[in-house]
Amino acid sequence: MKTLTALFTATALTLTAGFAMADVRPDLIPGLLKDGTVMDMEKLNQAALAEHPGSTAANIKDTELEHNAKTGAYEYKVEIRDAKNLEWDVKLDAKTGKVLSNTQEK
Repeated sequence: MKTLTALFTATALTLTAGFAMADVRPDLIPGLLKDGTVMDMEKLNQAALAEHPGSTAANIKDTELEHNAKTGAYEYKVEIRDAKNLEWDVKLDAKTGKVLSNTQEK
């Protein structure tokens, strides 16, 4: 019974975490840009690339705009492969361009 309870708890926590961060639908992005809720994506890409000198737009492998339901903030995530072929995940505040995290993938 303890195993079943633990399984349900883990499932509930996973689902809750998924609701806290949700990808923004592409059709909503123009409105967010227009009202200044998020910064131009090209500027955000440049801010992420600046964290890895020598990297160019060709080094960007993936990008995501997410809404954090808990804080109401928008976060822009950029996956970069640097000149040494290492993969990095750079997370930025989508309104200001401030780097929130810059972590190497394992």
